[in-house]
Amino acid sequence: MKRYITLLALLAAYSMFNVQCSMIWAQPRFVPDTDIKKVGEVEFQVPRHFSLGFTNKGDKPLLIKEVKASCGCLDVSFPRGPVAAGSRGEISLTFDAKMLGSFYKEVEVMTNASDKPFYAAIQGTVVTEVHDYSDEFPIDLGNVRLMTNIVEFDDVNHGDHPTAELRLMNADRTAFRPELMHLPPYLSAEYLPEDIPAGKAGTIRLTLDSEKLSSLGLNQTSIYLSRYMGDKIGDTNEILVSAILLPSFADLSDEALAKAPELSISESTVDMGSFNGKKSITRTILLTNTGQSDLHIQQVQVFNKAIGVSIDKSTIRPGKSTKLKISVSAHYIRKNKGRMRVLLITNAPQQAKQYINVDIKE
Repeated sequence: MKRYITLLALLAAYSMFNVQCSMIWAQPRFVPDTDIKKVGEVEFQVPRHFSLGFTNKGDKPLLIKEVKASCGCLDVSFPRGPVAAGSRGEISLTFDAKMLGSFYKEVEVMTNASDKPFYAAIQGTVVTEVHDYSDEFPIDLGNVRLMTNIVEFDDVNHGDHPTAELRLMNADRTAFRPELMHLPPYLSAEYLPEDIPAGKAGTIRLTLDSEKLSSLGLNQTSIYLSRYMGDKIGDTNEILVSAILLPSFADLSDEALAKAPELSISESTVDMGSFNGKKSITRTILLTNTGQSDLHIQQVQVFNKAIGVSIDKSTIRPGKSTKLKISVSAHYIRKNKGRMRVLLITNAPQQAKQYINVDIKE
């Protein structure tokens, strides 16, 4: 009986310990997109609006209690209600730009995540004339602008080492040394020049080692441009890289090629319509084998996480068809840089790679 009572006491103590630990570790966590946001050139006496993004990476709601600006030149606004766990928010700043020259303006953020404040800042230069690079370099990262933030290596064969170039403009008043973060093993980067002078353009040359790609079809990854020492990764400095590794048909005889499968698609562009308040839209198309041997759908892949696909059969006999269902989620439609299309990789020599474009009216 004593042992039984002792066991109950131990279980109760263990349960209480777990509850206490849960209470200790369950808390909000304020994580800014960047500690210093470089905003480039700002026109003299023209107020500019900036946002400092953050994410609650804790498991309890985050509450911003107060945001103090280091200067009267900044007007501040911030979310007054709780920010749910895993959700994003923004601190809005309005800078009056009444003094010429370089500036570094800081805000102190008090939250329920810590007794200590968090600090974030904007940095740039107030000038009488702003140089406009927006037409040639439309992707604005503050102190640097990109011509594009999507890099594609199409039709890569095993053993190939293709290159692609990222063009960028240094919009700051000092030299900029670009650096790419999170490069996968199959990508290498060359910076031309290593230091880009103020107001000048540069190039990052990416080289793909196809022998290090993990699979046939779409290999997709995100890399990130570091804008300054200690920069963090985030949506703003993300560059989406895709490479499509094709199957090889070099060993096929003329007889095998003559009897090869052939793919016919009922719609190469699928009109999904509009959501009209629905969470998702689904359409179905037909894939038909018009060749003389079995058609194998080796990969069905998407470029954008808003798209979902399912296929009835991955092997299609000659003269037969199968259904491919395509769905689009309203939740993810604006949260991904990838193109709205589906990729099919097959054993048909003439249709080894086939795209299905997805059109949707938002």
